[in-house]
Amino acid sequence: MTQKQITILLLLTILTPCLWAQKKELSQARSYIKSGKDFDKAEKLMTRLLADSANRSNPKIYATWYEALTGQYAQANEKLYLKQKYDTAAFFNLTKRLYAVAQTLDSLDMQPDKKGRIRPEYRKDHAEQLNRLRPNLYFGGTYQVRREDYQEAFSYFELYIDAARQPMFADYNYIETDSLVSQAAYWATLCGFRLEKPEMTLKYGQLALVDQDKARYVLHYMCDAYRQQHDTNHYLETLALGFRLYPDYPYFFPRLADHYREQGDNQKVLQLANEGLSQYPDNQLFLLAKSIALLNLGHYDECISISRQMIAHNPEQAEPYFNMATCYLNQALALEQFNEPRKYRLQLNHLYKQACPNMEKYRQLQPNDLQRWGPALYRIYLNLNKGRQFEEIDRLMRQQSPQ
Repeated sequence: MTQKQITILLLLTILTPCLWAQKKELSQARSYIKSGKDFDKAEKLMTRLLADSANRSNPKIYATWYEALTGQYAQANEKLYLKQKYDTAAFFNLTKRLYAVAQTLDSLDMQPDKKGRIRPEYRKDHAEQLNRLRPNLYFGGTYQVRREDYQEAFSYFELYIDAARQPMFADYNYIETDSLVSQAAYWATLCGFRLEKPEMTLKYGQLALVDQDKARYVLHYMCDAYRQQHDTNHYLETLALGFRLYPDYPYFFPRLADHYREQGDNQKVLQLANEGLSQYPDNQLFLLAKSIALLNLGHYDECISISRQMIAHNPEQAEPYFNMATCYLNQALALEQFNEPRKYRLQLNHLYKQACPNMEKYRQLQPNDLQRWGPALYRIYLNLNKGRQFEEIDRLMRQQSPQ
């Protein structure tokens, strides 16, 4: 006997018991299925066979597993129809497992035979059946969202959306015909956001933007994902898009303005604020941002005018008082730079008198913000010769200073 013959004989010796065991368990599983019960036992037999990687290319195992799951689904559906007690999560999970098994089987079913022919045996029937069950994936996902199990919910929405890209469902053209695809994408994006997993948040973000009712929230979640990834370019681009489309949504403008303010680009902040005000003239957030930008740009008279406008709208806003007082103090500082106190005495006195009540009001509204109103009032009281008030501020600032 040649070495080659010996090798073949040894291989057959090894494979024969394995094939026999495989055939035996497939036969037993079919018996369970035909009996109309013990579908779960049939499933366990198939998953046990698939634990051996050598069996994972056998479509008969997956087909039998699919039949076992179909039987379980029918039993569960009957219980729900009869309003008998049944685990809702387990019911939805059956649909998810059916999809997973069917898609694996479909990839095996589409392999060419020895002659290069592709003759799918299961695709048409499975696609028709799973198309009817597909809503269970969507509602299974929303069910898990309500339970705040966002990781599990994401897996349902992922299957629902990806079915539109699976060859076995090509005839259904879900992207064009199913309005729930974009809604599923929204929920998937929300799940990623709640889990603080940027890759999940961004996976279906663009598809989720199709749903106009929720697009502002999707852009918010995507911004947060880019921020977590330290992707500054996409973060700013998405903030800008969100602000352009939804200027009144409270997330986009403050972060966009803060970024440019930190960069020292107050002109850009002013531009953004004016864009917002062109659509919402009384928006206090835009007015505040504009007043701060004008203050930082040295446009003091405009800043004072806008601050007064804001105070007229709401006298309990603290920041306009601080901005207005700071404008007067900065104007006074500019005069003091000339070092001609006699020449500008009346103007300086007027500016400090204007600053005084505004900074005092800011102190009243923000009593704990000594670092801002303390030095300002110290300077005001010193220049207005308000001895008692000056001594109080001097004492407060000494108490705060490190020993």
